[in-house]
Amino acid sequence: MPTVQSPIDLCELKQVSHDFQLPNGKSLRVLEQIDFTVHPNEVIALIGPSGCGKSTILRLVAGLIHPTMGQAFIDGKEQVGVNPAIAMVFQSFALFPWMTVRENILEVLKHVGKTPDEQQLRTQAVIKLVGLAGFEEAYPRELSGGMKQRVGIARALAVNPELLLMDEPFSQVDALTAESLRAEVLDIWAVEDQNPSSILMVSHDIKEVAFMADRIVILSANPGRIRSIVENKLPRPRDYRSADFLKMVDQLHGIITGHELPDEPVEIAASAAPGLVTDPLPSVTIGETNGLLEYLDARSGPQLLSRIAEESRRPFVELINVVKAAEILDFIDTPKQLVVLTPIGIKYVKANEPERKAIWRTQLLNHRLFSDLYNALQRAPDHELDQDFIHEMTILQYPYESYESMFKTVIGWARYGELFSYDELRKVVTV
Repeated sequence: MPTVQSPIDLCELKQVSHDFQLPNGKSLRVLEQIDFTVHPNEVIALIGPSGCGKSTILRLVAGLIHPTMGQAFIDGKEQVGVNPAIAMVFQSFALFPWMTVRENILEVLKHVGKTPDEQQLRTQAVIKLVGLAGFEEAYPRELSGGMKQRVGIARALAVNPELLLMDEPFSQVDALTAESLRAEVLDIWAVEDQNPSSILMVSHDIKEVAFMADRIVILSANPGRIRSIVENKLPRPRDYRSADFLKMVDQLHGIITGHELPDEPVEIAASAAPGLVTDPLPSVTIGETNGLLEYLDARSGPQLLSRIAEESRRPFVELINVVKAAEILDFIDTPKQLVVLTPIGIKYVKANEPERKAIWRTQLLNHRLFSDLYNALQRAPDHELDQDFIHEMTILQYPYESYESMFKTVIGWARYGELFSYDELRKVVTV
């Protein structure tokens, strides 16, 4: 591990809340009362469900956006503008396709005050550091996903950042490549007296954060809040198969599952119709939901959430969204960390396609949003509703959710259950 360079924290978010403006002029709060610090010489990971503000936190730390409320500090001073001590590695590689490996890296060095000779020397040094020697003149289209991300890492390291930000950096590569890249990034970070001093990363993968991070910030959504910060004191290098490592993974599973899929029923809003489900809809497709139900049916009994994630090779936090969708429709139950088919779930998964659609339709009408929309359509002239009406209804019922994402889910689920349809040309929903 690097030696301590400075007692001053690299960055701190103090009582930070952040709002985004919606097209209707209203504000959507995406972060609420965020307090956390990145110390020198550590790896810290942010993990939580989609929409909990993980990437927004990265952009606040980078200085790309300014918090609506609260303060951001860099090296003990309040942040003004872009943080010059950071660099970012993106999920989608974000390479210039018309530039070679060398040119992609040189491009960032042209803007940090280095001479042409210094640019060339630094470029060659980071290319060698990430194992791309010999590929300097290759174009992104000629590289594998892992090699593209190595270019992204090299480009970030080229500017010698004190703090390296990584936004799901290994999610677009295969499992073996991701495992190799994680170890290599940690090897680079661990060199003494050399930047990056610290790494702040976003991930959906529990094993990944247990392997990489010294501290793990677990976020909840709607709006994003810090639920827990877990200290990871496992010695490095870490072994994915060791008993202590698996114990840490189970601990994280328990914290996330206990919050996202609580055993105790949540209190239903007073304005909701009696008996109707009021949960916001996760962004999950019919195929993903059916896949989970068919997986459970094939195994004839309760299954551990962590085992489903491992066997399906899906990040645990993403799988929770699929589980939520099936639970909203009452197809499954989730006692503790188990997932089990309900009687209606068993009936659904055993049914043929027309029967499945009929059951799906019935279950949709047990959800407040679908019930309200269906009733509104029955009352509307010509049984049509404008898309904007749906957006407004969604925003009113779920002000902390992405109305656009939920609209896509509503339309996809309703089409499958033949509850109502959507005319994309006229932008109207019809029965």
